[in-house]
Amino acid sequence: MFLGMTKKEAKAAVQKYLDENTSDHLTFSFKNYQFDAEVEQFEAKFDIDSAVEEAYQLARNKNVIGNVKDYVSLLMHTIDIEPSFVYNDNALNDYIDFLEVSLPEQVEQPGYYVEDDELVITTGSNGVGIERDDLKEILLSSLQDVTYKSQVFVIPTFTTYPESLDVGLIREELYKPMVNASYTTNPYSFVVEETGVDFSVDEVMNTIAGVGTNEEYRFDLIYTEPEVKVSDFGMDAFPDLLATYRTAYVNNADRTTNLRIAASKMNGTVIVPGGTFSFNSVVGPRTKSRGYKDAAIYSDGTVVNDTGGGICQVVTTLYNAAIKANMDITERRNHSFLPSYAEPGYDATVVYGSQDFKFKNSRDYPVKIVASVQGGYCTVSIYGLKTDNEVDVSIETNIIKTMKKKTSGGSTGYVVDSFRVVRQNGVVISREKISRDTYSAH
Repeated sequence: MFLGMTKKEAKAAVQKYLDENTSDHLTFSFKNYQFDAEVEQFEAKFDIDSAVEEAYQLARNKNVIGNVKDYVSLLMHTIDIEPSFVYNDNALNDYIDFLEVSLPEQVEQPGYYVEDDELVITTGSNGVGIERDDLKEILLSSLQDVTYKSQVFVIPTFTTYPESLDVGLIREELYKPMVNASYTTNPYSFVVEETGVDFSVDEVMNTIAGVGTNEEYRFDLIYTEPEVKVSDFGMDAFPDLLATYRTAYVNNADRTTNLRIAASKMNGTVIVPGGTFSFNSVVGPRTKSRGYKDAAIYSDGTVVNDTGGGICQVVTTLYNAAIKANMDITERRNHSFLPSYAEPGYDATVVYGSQDFKFKNSRDYPVKIVASVQGGYCTVSIYGLKTDNEVDVSIETNIIKTMKKKTSGGSTGYVVDSFRVVRQNGVVISREKISRDTYSAH
């Protein structure tokens, strides 16, 4: 039976055949862009033990096996392959999420931000989305077919459109009554001042043409200024340093300008208990009219210049400080290629209009962000009030796979798991997996 092999020998023969005829990644393309899907990313593999057993049972009744290739063909095409092929569906969906936000033509949702006493509304623009079911079928069927090794698969896409602009919801989110700041120390209590903000809903409704038109509209805001502000109190209202983190930056004038603008936009921001910090909402779009310069970024595996290049270093620094301060990270993505200023699993990236970095203040008291770019370091500190049950929080990583550089000036690729580790009095009290990140080699 099977050339006189034992089951152990048959398993070894099948494994050898698979090793020689399959690849550890799939290559997908969209227009002029290519993406590698690492098999480890979604934990896909053949269960050779059960497959061999099933084929042996079938071969006991039918003399269909002549050689290893026929045997593998039997496994791949003749019997029901599902029991012999396993993968992590959640990990696969996460990879498709990552791939979708990596496509160059992202839908830009309508949105708004406040600038120079004006409400600025953007109507967004059309983009592309991935036909998820079709892509999963291509990916899974390809992994089960040993002929996929040299193929490049076209990503199935469709046109995506911005959501409808809800002016009423914008007003709900933007409107604020005027509140004066106040705090006490015994017991400690804190009220953040709020400037009263409003705008004319009728004026906006009568002006906006429609979503998807890639237009920008500006409207005057109505402000009511508080009489007492947090800045009147000084840092004594935020007595404790909860966390600080810094990253080294290269001496490039334009890139450093971008870092300083982004850091200055969020410097001094106060997040109330339960409040959410959004990098894109606080910092706003990165445009030349707002002072940003062209600097190096990664695009399709190469380094190019783009407006606002480098600000992801500010995001990365903030991400690590927020983790250390025990904030609740609600939105974060890693880079497609590992940046020079971070280790694998420690970075965060943003794209205005489609990808944000957000965290929630999970403490019982307000916190204040202090950010600076000077002396070769981008530094972000978070101040607030320490409690009796304070904990130490850190990121720890486990590198699953390392991919060699493709060019002499390129960077190494990684698949890495990141964990949020919480310690109290030096003892680990929790260890939670927060992401599996893939960085392509180039």
